[in-house]
Amino acid sequence: MKTELREGWKIRALRAAVVRGLCPGVIASALFFAFVATSFCLPTWQSTVTKEPPGNFAGPRPLRALYHFGWSGFTAATGEVHFNKLTGNRFQLEAAGRTTGLVRALWRLDVNYHALADGETLRPIESTQTEAYRFKKIVTHLVFTNSGVARTRTEGPGAGTAKAREFAFPGLFDLHTALLYLRSQPLKDHTIYRIVVYPATSAYLATITVLGREKIAVHAGTYNAIKADLQLKRLGKNLELEPHRKFHRATVWISDDADRIPLRAEAQIFVGTVFADLHSVEFEGSRP
Repeated sequence: MKTELREGWKIRALRAAVVRGLCPGVIASALFFAFVATSFCLPTWQSTVTKEPPGNFAGPRPLRALYHFGWSGFTAATGEVHFNKLTGNRFQLEAAGRTTGLVRALWRLDVNYHALADGETLRPIESTQTEAYRFKKIVTHLVFTNSGVARTRTEGPGAGTAKAREFAFPGLFDLHTALLYLRSQPLKDHTIYRIVVYPATSAYLATITVLGREKIAVHAGTYNAIKADLQLKRLGKNLELEPHRKFHRATVWISDDADRIPLRAEAQIFVGTVFADLHSVEFEGSRP
């Protein structure tokens, strides 16, 4: 009996030793194969970014446009846009906006925006945005390269103190070039485009889905339009996707013609639904 007990104890001890020896190897192997499976079977969001070069759609004509902004049919601000072509195959966008009426009495804001883009690659070169509030002024200057963007921002009642920051990510767009690039694409129904946009202080993954075609009436007239859905995710410190705290999603209409100009946008933000509407447009020169 004692011999049988001793033999049974030895067998159990041997099994335990074998298990202890195998466990680290088994766990390490499982972790390795899980990592490989994750790397190859579950692509990160970067792999979904649109890689197509600028499309063959004809470039935009120089124009001047006026937009009204507000909510529930109530105009709260206006914005004037001037798009032009410069020598050296560069595109220039100048915009000026301001709050109006009762809103201006409560919240005074004047915004000026200037951006330069490469006319061949449709990539941003630099942009400057100036926000003038009642008691504060903010100036944001962006310089883009192939590898990312360098930002200088000043804030204060006067000149303010400059704060510099760099963000490394290849193939960035700003607001100006994001529109130029998208309008150059075929924009077939149900097509999805994903681009990374750096408008001022943070980078966002923009997902644009072409919903279809429809006719839309704005103050400037009635147009055949391309309807698209826009969603934004903020890029975190480690390039992880985070929800936008103030912007939920937007519906955008652009003219379905040779110009493809923005006609209307309706955005769901933290305070409700706001709109931008084309009030008037004037083209400078004729299309060749």
